[in-house]
Amino acid sequence: MSAARDEIFAAVRGAIDSATAPGAVPRTYRAAGTLDEPARIELLRERLVDYRARVEQATSNDVHNVVETIVGGTRIVVPPALPDAWRPANAVEDDGLTPRELDALDGVVTGCTVAIAETGTLVLAGGPVEGRRALTLVPDLHVCIVRTEQIVETVPEAFARLRGLERRPLTFVSGPSATSDIELERVEGVHGPRTLAVVILEEEA
Repeated sequence: MSAARDEIFAAVRGAIDSATAPGAVPRTYRAAGTLDEPARIELLRERLVDYRARVEQATSNDVHNVVETIVGGTRIVVPPALPDAWRPANAVEDDGLTPRELDALDGVVTGCTVAIAETGTLVLAGGPVEGRRALTLVPDLHVCIVRTEQIVETVPEAFARLRGLERRPLTFVSGPSATSDIELERVEGVHGPRTLAVVILEEEA
């Protein structure tokens, strides 16, 4: 057994010693978007609707009312740093709630780090306005508030925004949780929220 192992390791070392350095990775893909802000917002909205998400638009003056309309008086949890204007009435602040306690609540309201218009994807990086991953994976409803300046057009632009956050638990959300069985029957809510609502927030000057 020992001789066989030594032979394998010797072969690996020989392969490494004789290997040539890898060449530069070609990066000819499209990195930067060309759409202006209104077009990026509309593209994100279209992609989210394709994913069966509910999409609303709001300003800083009416965002609270929009969130209240979505949650409809249900029991909602929020991360500790969520702005007061985004919090529905009687929201429960997460102080390390257990998965069972989170499951007993109806939904969660969070922000995000960046949104990708081209793919209809929201990226959460575990920041203070997004909270820990369990918040957005356990409750049945996820209301995510996206500021217009957080919307980029392409995936490379999103990763440029995420640079420096690689050690955080990044969560990529493209519509409500969905999966299909062997007969291709779509089932929602198996691995996360059954319902995703996105509020696109345009900050007023």
